[in-house]
Amino acid sequence: MSELINKELLVDAINYQNGSIVSKQIIKKPNGNITLFAFDKDESLTEHTSPYEAVVYMVDGEMEIKIGGNPYNVKAGEIIVMPPNVPHGLKAAIKSKMLLTMIK
Repeated sequence: MSELINKELLVDAINYQNGSIVSKQIIKKPNGNITLFAFDKDESLTEHTSPYEAVVYMVDGEMEIKIGGNPYNVKAGEIIVMPPNVPHGLKAAIKSKMLLTMIK
C-alpha cells in the first residue's frame, strides 16, 4: 500500500523529549531502512562510521553534521549524503528532526 507523506506529516509523526533523542523506524528492509529522529537542542551522536551510505533530510531545525572532520550546517529542507566508512557525527543546534535513509 502506498501513502503520500508530506513534510507536515513527518514533523507531526514524532515528538521532542527534553534532553533526549527519539527515533521512529518508518521502513526496515534487507536493503536499507528509513528512520525519523527528533533531537532536543544540543543532543548529539558521537562520531562513528557505518559501512553503508546514508542520506539525511532535515525535516525541522538545524544540525551541525561532521563528515570526515568537515562541519556542515544542515537546515530544514536540506539534504546531505554521508558516504560509507567515513567518520561522521552530529549535534542539534536547536530542536531538530531528521529523516535518515540507510542504503545497504
